[in-house]
Amino acid sequence: MKITIVLPTYNEADNLPKMVSALLASSLNDLSILIVDDNSPDGTGKVADELAQGNRDRITVIHREGKSGLGTAYIEGFTQAIKGGADVIVQMDCDFSHSPSYIPHMIDQTKSYDVVVGSRYVPGGKVDERWEFGRYLLSWFANSLYTRIILGISTHDTTAGFKAWKRDTLLGIGLDRVHSNGYVFQVEMAYITEKLGYRVLELPIYFEDRRIGKSKMSIPVKLEAAIRTWQVRMKHGGLSPKDRRT
Repeated sequence: MKITIVLPTYNEADNLPKMVSALLASSLNDLSILIVDDNSPDGTGKVADELAQGNRDRITVIHREGKSGLGTAYIEGFTQAIKGGADVIVQMDCDFSHSPSYIPHMIDQTKSYDVVVGSRYVPGGKVDERWEFGRYLLSWFANSLYTRIILGISTHDTTAGFKAWKRDTLLGIGLDRVHSNGYVFQVEMAYITEKLGYRVLELPIYFEDRRIGKSKMSIPVKLEAAIRTWQVRMKHGGLSPKDRRT
């Protein structure tokens, strides 16, 4: 089974070498890493190239001209991973909020499910104890109530960015259907996945605060995602399993 990890990066020069080292140390066979960097001012792209220099068979770097957004970074990464023959594509953050230790179990569960979600909001899931109560409440409300009620989906962690996708699931979704570019990208992907009738498994994870650097999830970004959730419903509300791409 060929596995590709898609890592979008923006100002992750300090985290990237540690994350790559952790991923390469995995017990999984045939695992490769695809780094998608948005011309990070801190030199993340150069760091990525240096890492790839010594691991050309396992690390690939995509350099984009500017900060083009999380959604398009994932779409570009997914597209290249599929072209490269990946059977399973894992999306995750580079800041250790998503622990690489969960990946083998997530991969194993793709034998029975079309996408496996690392979830903070199912029994056994947990967020960092350093989160203030207000932050936790807002995140829980947005994921477990607001988007689920509006979209009528079962997924509890609708903005989860830690997922293992089967190749055929992404092909069936049709990545050209997805147009969100901020954090609502995760919501749109979750909604389309369920509307098309794919089997989703939420595995509980511990979500650690980033170890180095500053979070990119600002209040304006959260508000934009809340508003755009309605647009996602309007755009894809008519989808059903018969609309899967072949």
